[in-house]
Amino acid sequence: MAATGIQALPPLAAIRAFEAAARHGSFTHAADELGMTQAAVSYQIRVLEDRVGMPLFRRRARGVTLTPDGARLAERAGEALEILRQAFAEARRSSDETLVISVLTTFATHVLASRLGRFQIGHPEVTTRLDVDNRLADLQAGEASVAIRYGLGKWPGLKADFLIRTTFTPMIGRAYAERNGVPARPEDLQRLPLIDPDDNGWAKWFEAVGLAAPRPTGAGRLMLGTELLSSQAVLAGQGAGLLTPFYFREMLARGDLIQPFDTVLEDQGSIWLVYPERRRNVPAICAFRDWLLAEMRAMAPSGGRLPAAPPSDGGAGG
Repeated sequence: MAATGIQALPPLAAIRAFEAAARHGSFTHAADELGMTQAAVSYQIRVLEDRVGMPLFRRRARGVTLTPDGARLAERAGEALEILRQAFAEARRSSDETLVISVLTTFATHVLASRLGRFQIGHPEVTTRLDVDNRLADLQAGEASVAIRYGLGKWPGLKADFLIRTTFTPMIGRAYAERNGVPARPEDLQRLPLIDPDDNGWAKWFEAVGLAAPRPTGAGRLMLGTELLSSQAVLAGQGAGLLTPFYFREMLARGDLIQPFDTVLEDQGSIWLVYPERRRNVPAICAFRDWLLAEMRAMAPSGGRLPAAPPSDGGAGG
């Protein structure tokens, strides 16, 4: 008698052991996570390999690596277990899911902070928490549900949705302009105090307008390191800073910030929403993704159309 589809499935314990070992790249770490011995994990994986009829790992002296067949199975197994987890959460009528959003400081300040309440109103069943930090959260390990990252759009095991291109141009504050006037020519910027003068964006911008960047000196330099702090220094009238026009549209419209020149350069990377590929169907992540992409379209200067995403050749941190 032929086996039914359910009977043909391998034991769930074997699938769980395999998925954990694939995710960690280690039988030992999988055993720690599952509360099993390393020998038990190894046995369950042998059961699975016997069932599929092929090796899923290459055993090495310093650990294990997935075979190509193992890598394909690991991706599907992770998705299947995530679907099961979500199904049991729904069966328990779990309505208190926390969506942890790891986000860059400037994006949090100028995009999310004033808008996230609208997402909460539309999705009262989801608790949201912002983790504002420029370091890379380990999404695969569960440090956050989703992240907003700077980079080229490709991180292993993560799905990336394009949000905005990053651009930069010099800006000054109203306070500085009232004291000293607005620079009339790009060469006038060479005589202004530059915030973060070691930022290579200055050399690129001056080169784009046919000038050499001022050579930073050892004394009197203002080094802040983040766009959020640079913008505060510019608003306070402390000099010219390289800022992203998208983030400061309202301040530019009010005249609190002034963009003296039309030359705007594109940075190498862009801003992306990323989350584990195997969790892409989690309802809270789907809801946040759809909401954020709609918000970005509403903020886009091109009539509600986001610009095309650049090619995603590799990832970068930030």
